Amino acid sequence: MAMARQPSPRSGRAAPAKIERKGRAPKAAPKPADETAPLGVVGIGGSAGGFESLMQVLGELTENTGLAFVVLQHLDPNHVSHLADLASRATHMPVAEIQDGVTIKPDSVYVLPPNAEVRLDGDQLRLTSRSKERIHMPIDRFFRSLAAAKKNRAIGIVLSGTGSDGTVGLGFIKSEGGIALAEAEATAKHYGMPGSALASGCVDASLTPAQIARELVAISRHPYLRFEPESLSDDGAPVAAAQHPLAKIFQVLRQHTGVDFSHYKVNTLQRRITRRLMLHRLERTDDYLKFLRGNTDEIEALFNDLLINVTHFFRDDGAYTALKKRIIPHLIKNRLTQGGDLRIWVPGCATGEEVYSLAMTIMEVLGRNQDALRVQIFGTDLADSALAKARMGVYSESQVKEISPARLRRFFSRAEGRFTVNRNLRDMCTFARQNICEDPPFSRLDLISCRNVLIYLGPELQKRCFPIFHYALHPDGYLMLGTSETVGAFSDLFALVDKRFKIYSKRVTTVRPEVDFRQSVVAPIGQPKAAIPAQREHDLTAEICRQADRVIVNRTAPGGVIIDAHLQVVQFRGATGSFLEHVSGDPSWNILQMVRPSLAIDLRASIYTALKQDMAMRKEDVAIDQNGQTKFFDIELLPFRAGPKGDRYLMLLFHARAKTTSLTGSEAQDEGGTPSGGRRRAHEERLREELRATKESLQAIIEEQEATNEELKSANEEIESSNEELQSTNEELETAKEELQSSNEELQTLNEELGVRNAEMSTINNDLNNLLFSINIPIVMVDNALAIRRITPLAERLFNLISSDLGRRLTDLRPNINIPDIEQLIRQVIETLEPREREVQDRDGHWFAVRIRPYRTHENKIDGAVVTLVDIDASKRSATSRQLATEYVAALADAIADPVLILDSELRVRKANQAFLKVFRQKKKPIEGVKVFEIVKVPKLEALLSERVPKVTELRDVPLAPAALPKGVQSMMLNARWVNCDGAALTILSFHSMNRQQE
Repeated sequence: MAMARQPSPRSGRAAPAKIERKGRAPKAAPKPADETAPLGVVGIGGSAGGFESLMQVLGELTENTGLAFVVLQHLDPNHVSHLADLASRATHMPVAEIQDGVTIKPDSVYVLPPNAEVRLDGDQLRLTSRSKERIHMPIDRFFRSLAAAKKNRAIGIVLSGTGSDGTVGLGFIKSEGGIALAEAEATAKHYGMPGSALASGCVDASLTPAQIARELVAISRHPYLRFEPESLSDDGAPVAAAQHPLAKIFQVLRQHTGVDFSHYKVNTLQRRITRRLMLHRLERTDDYLKFLRGNTDEIEALFNDLLINVTHFFRDDGAYTALKKRIIPHLIKNRLTQGGDLRIWVPGCATGEEVYSLAMTIMEVLGRNQDALRVQIFGTDLADSALAKARMGVYSESQVKEISPARLRRFFSRAEGRFTVNRNLRDMCTFARQNICEDPPFSRLDLISCRNVLIYLGPELQKRCFPIFHYALHPDGYLMLGTSETVGAFSDLFALVDKRFKIYSKRVTTVRPEVDFRQSVVAPIGQPKAAIPAQREHDLTAEICRQADRVIVNRTAPGGVIIDAHLQVVQFRGATGSFLEHVSGDPSWNILQMVRPSLAIDLRASIYTALKQDMAMRKEDVAIDQNGQTKFFDIELLPFRAGPKGDRYLMLLFHARAKTTSLTGSEAQDEGGTPSGGRRRAHEERLREELRATKESLQAIIEEQEATNEELKSANEEIESSNEELQSTNEELETAKEELQSSNEELQTLNEELGVRNAEMSTINNDLNNLLFSINIPIVMVDNALAIRRITPLAERLFNLISSDLGRRLTDLRPNINIPDIEQLIRQVIETLEPREREVQDRDGHWFAVRIRPYRTHENKIDGAVVTLVDIDASKRSATSRQLATEYVAALADAIADPVLILDSELRVRKANQAFLKVFRQKKKPIEGVKVFEIVKVPKLEALLSERVPKVTELRDVPLAPAALPKGVQSMMLNARWVNCDGAALTILSFHSMNRQQE
C-alpha cells in the first residue's frame, strides 16, 4: 500500500504504549537480521509528549528490521535520565545510553544522554558536550550528520514536541535520498515539531506511532536500502551505461511540468526516483511509470523531490564575508558612479534564504546610504511551492539559528515563535519561476550567485548556462559558484577572483559567445553525442596555410558548386561559366534553373539519388553543346553535413574530358545528302542516352511528387488537428475572457474600496499630524532599528532635529538633553516590553522626565518605541525651595537659647534644637518623627494644637504639667506658633522656665 499523508482527526488520542515491568517474561526475539547488508540508521527525535510516542514505536517493532535506532529527546541537562532503562522494557532490542566512539549495530537502540549532543561519523557515534548556542537544536545536528554519513539509508522521524527542532535536519536527509517521517496531529500531544516539519514540505508521510513502526518494517525490506541506488534498474540489477529506463518518466514530467530532466545528473535523479518506488512499495520502474501516469499528485511529489531545496541563511559564511569586503563595495561604487540600479540574480533560490542573506549583506554595506541606490535581487527557481515560501518570508526558529541576534533584531520581526522578514528587506527581493537552461535570463546584472545548482546539471546543460551568465552580466559583473563548482572550459569568459569561494569576474571578449535562449535540442539519454570540434586558433601559421590552399585549389581544382537540401546554391567554387548560365526573368538560386538546359535532366535525377541515398555518385560522358561544339564532362556529386545541426549539403564537381566534336555540313552528310552511317549510329546512341536520362529524371520527379503528396497529407492532418485545437483554444479564450471580465469587475470594486480606505487613511493621518502638533509635549517615535518615524515640534528643539531627519537613527544625532544611554533604554523597552522613566536635564539645566514605552501595532506587534519628555522643572525647583526654607527655620531654632521643637503637619518632631536636647535630656535620633505628645505632657495640648484652625494662630504661656518638667526645673511655660514655610505647614514650640523669666 502506498504511503501517504494521513488525515488529522481530532477524535481522541492514541493510548500510550504499554511498558513491560520487571519480572514479566521478555518478548521473544525475532530472527536476527543479516549483518552483512548495508546498515540503515533511524534517527528518532522528540520533545514534550514524545516519550509515549517513542514507547509505541518501539513496542510495535516486533520484527527485526536490520536498522539501528538513535533516540534523541530534549532532556534536562542537570538531571540523570532513565530513558534507556524505560525504553528497554518496551522492545526486544538491546537499549544502551550512547558512549563516545561506540559502533552502531543493527537492531539496537541508542539513547542520547543528558547535557550532550551526538553526531554520526561513518558507523560510529561521537558525543560532544551540549552547545552554548542561543538556540539548542540537538536533533537537527544529528540529522545533518546522519544524512551525510548514510545518504539514502538515513531515516529521520520527528515525534511530539514543541518548537521546530528537526525540521532543517529532515530537509538534509531528504536531499540525500533518505526518508523523512513525522507524527500525525491526531496522536501528537504537542504538534509544534511535527507541524513545523510538515509545513516545510520535507516530510514524506505524517503517521501515527503504530503506522511509523509498520512503515519502518516495510522500508527495511525494500531493495532501496540494500543496493546503491545509482545501480538499480527495473529488476534491481545494475544497468548498462546506455540503458536508461527512466526516459519515459522524464517524458511524463516534461509533459506535466514543462521541465526536461533528461540531461540532469542521471545518478542523482535515479536515486530520487528509486526512493519514490520504495515509498509506494514498488520495485520496478515500469510499475511506477504506470502508477505515475494520470496521477497528478504523484507527479507533483516526484517533481518536488527532484528539485529538493536544501539551503539556509548565510551558508558558507566566509563567502558572504568575501562579498562584503571585496565585491559588494566595488559594485556599489560602480553603480553610484555610472548610474543605474544594483541588480543581482540568484538562480535556484529555493525558499529564499540565500536571497535574503544577500539583501542583508548589501544593506549592512550601504549603511546610512540606503536611499542613494536602488537594489534589485531576483530569486528564481522551478519549484512554485518553494517560491511561495520565499515570497512570504516567514521562517521557523530553527531556520534562523544561523543569523546573529543583531541581524534578527534589525531585519526580522518575531510573532508566535516565527520570524518574518521586514518590509524594507522584502521590497528589495523579487521571486519568479524560471528555467535557467531554457528561459531568457535577466540582463544588466552586477552579480550572479549560482551556488550548488550546476552540480545537478549534465555537461550539455552546463555548457548552455555559462554563455547565458556571460551575456547577462555587466562588463564589470561577477559570478559566484558553489565550492564544488567551477567554470571549467569557459575560463575564456570568466576570470578567477577568489579561488576559495569560487568568485569570478566577467572577461570582455571580442567575439560574443553563442547564446541560444530557445529550448535545447540535445541527444536523448544513452545515445552518443556528436563530438564538438575544437576551436581553431587564429594564428599566423594557420592563416598562411589557408591562403596557400586557396591558391592551389583555384589553379588545380575542377569547377563546382555547393547546394543545400533544397537545391539552393550556397557557394561557387572555381570556373563554372561552362556549365551555368543566367536565364531570363526573376533571378533564382535554384541549381536546376542555373545549369544549361542540356544538363538539367541528367542533373535532377543524380541530385535526387545522391541526397536520398546519402552517397557519392559520378556521372560520366555528359555532353554539353556550347558554341556549335559538343563538350564532354564527368559530373561528381559528393554529399556531406555541416553546421551545428548537421544540415545536409551537396557538392557538384565538373571534370572536363579531352574529346570534343564539331559537326560541320561537309562532315555530317555523305554525298547523297544523308548522314553517314557512323554519325547516324552515334546520334541514335546519344538520343537513347538522353531518353534513358529523361526516364530516370521523370521517375525521380514522380517519387518526389509522391513524397510531397504524403507530406501534404500529413500536413493536412496536422492542420485539421491544429484547427480543432485552435477551436478548443478559442473556446477557452472566450471562457477566459468572461473570467477576466469578472475579475475586472472585482478589481474595480476592490479599487473603489481601496480609494475609500486611502481617503480614510488620509483623514487619520491628518488627524494624527494635527494631534501631534497640538500636543505641547516633546514626543519621538522610533522603529526597531531606532530610525525616527515621527516627531512633535517641541521634540525638534530638545533632540536637535529637523524635518529631514526622519528615517535617521536617533543615536546618530546629538540631542540638547543629556541621555547618554538612550539606545540601551530603548532596546530594553523593546525586548522586555516594560516602560522606562528617568529624570534628565537639558544644556540649560531645565529638568525633564523621560518616559519610554513600546510601540504596538494594530496586530499587537512591537515595532519600536515612543519617547516622551515631561517638563518637571517647576516641581523640581519647588521641592528644592521647600527644603531650603525648612533648613533655614531649623538653623534659626539652633540659634535660640530656649528649648525649641519644630513639628510637621502631623505634629511629629522634625527638628529639636540643642537647648531642647540638653534641657530635656533627649537624643536627636530617637525623638525625630515621634509625636510631640509622647515627649511633652501638657494638659489639652493635643486638642489645642489639632483644633487651632481657624480659632487661633498661636498659643502663649501654656504651663507644663509637673510630670513633664525636666529634672532641675521647677516650672516651664510653652509657646506655640504656626507658620507656612514655602507650602509646608510647620508648628514651632518654644519652652522657657519661670525662673529665667523672673530674672
